[in-house]
Amino acid sequence: MDECPRCQSPLERLSLGDVTTTACNRCGFADVPVDHESERPEFESWRDAFNRFYEE
Repeated sequence: MDECPRCQSPLERLSLGDVTTTACNRCGFADVPVDHESERPEFESWRDAFNRFYEE
């Protein structure tokens, strides 16, 4: 990966110890793998929201 996938600027290689990654100085893109799933908030109906508001 020589170009940033976001802005097509040249990527800079960064190393710290045994770990190496690439990053873009222009837009801040960092090629860092993540291992997580997004957590969707529970659905709240308008009625529940109004009830919560008036209870406080």
